[in-house]
Amino acid sequence: MKVYHNLEDFKNVNKPIITVGTFDGVHIGHQRILNRLKEIALKTGGETVLLTFFPHPRMILFPDSHGLKLINALNEKIKLLEQFGLDHLIILPFDKEFSQTAPEEYVKRFLIDKINLHTIVIGYDHQFGKNRAGNLALLNKLAPRYHFFVEEISAQEIDEIKVSSTKIRLAISKGNIRIATQYLNHYFTLEGKVIKGEQIGRTIGFPTANIYLEYNYKIVPNKGVYAITSIIDGIKYNGMLNIGTRPTVNDENSITIEAHFFSLSQDLYNRIICVSFVKKLRNEMKFDSLEALKNQLEKDKLTALEILSTVNV
Repeated sequence: MKVYHNLEDFKNVNKPIITVGTFDGVHIGHQRILNRLKEIALKTGGETVLLTFFPHPRMILFPDSHGLKLINALNEKIKLLEQFGLDHLIILPFDKEFSQTAPEEYVKRFLIDKINLHTIVIGYDHQFGKNRAGNLALLNKLAPRYHFFVEEISAQEIDEIKVSSTKIRLAISKGNIRIATQYLNHYFTLEGKVIKGEQIGRTIGFPTANIYLEYNYKIVPNKGVYAITSIIDGIKYNGMLNIGTRPTVNDENSITIEAHFFSLSQDLYNRIICVSFVKKLRNEMKFDSLEALKNQLEKDKLTALEILSTVNV
C-alpha cells in the first residue's frame, strides 16, 4: 500500500476506485466498503484508494468541545488498512481553510483534478464540503459532467451491519472488549513506548512494561486488568495489562498502563510495543498488602492463560 500526505505525489494511478472517510477502527462496515472497492477494481482494472483526513474533522471544527477519542492513532490505522489490501491511502491535512471548501469545488479540485477518480463508493448519507452541504445527490449530478461513476452503499446495507465507530468507542471506554472485537473483526490495540516505572512489580514476581501513549487523542479502555497479547521481535507473547491508578501502591490519581508478559524476560525500555486486548479480567482493586496483590495477580495469570489458550491473535 502506498501512502500519500500530499496529492501532488498521487500520480499514474490506473482508474482510481475511491471511497472517502475517517475509517476510525477500520471496523466491519469499513471492511465491507474496502471489499466493494476491490471487487470494482478487479472488474475494471482499477486500483483501490481511500481518501481520509487528519486530524479528525471534529477536532478542528469543535476544538474546545469535540470530546473525541479515536480507536486508532494514525500509524495504527495505516497498518490496519494495509492488512485489508488497500492499494493507495491519501491522508489530507484537515484544517479550517479546507473545511470552507465548497462541495462542488471539492469534487472538481480534489477528486477530479488531483485524483482523477473513475468510481466513488459512498454511503447514502455521506456529506462533504463547507457546512456538509455536499451529498450523494450532488455526486450523481456531477458524475456525467466529469465522467465518473457513483456507487451507493444503501441504507439497508448499512443497517444490516449496525455498527459504527461511535458504538465501538463506547464499548472500549466501558472495557467491553468482546463487543469491540465483534464490531471491529480484529482486536483493539494500544501502541506506545516502554518507559521506566517504579519497578514495584519486580519485587513480587510480576515485572511490568510501563507503556507511554504518544497521542492524547487515543482512546483507552476503562480501569481494570485485561488479558493481552503482543508480537515482539516476531514472537507472540501472552500477558495481562493493568490500566489504572495502582491504588495498592500509589496515592496519586494519575493513570498508568502496565503490561506483564508471562514468558518474556528481556528489557523493553525505550521500545515501541503494541498490545492486543482480548478480554477484561476484572476491575482495578485495592489490596491490604503487596502479598495480597501478588496472590490476586497469580489468579489473574491463570485466568488469562486459560482465555488466551483459546484464541489465535
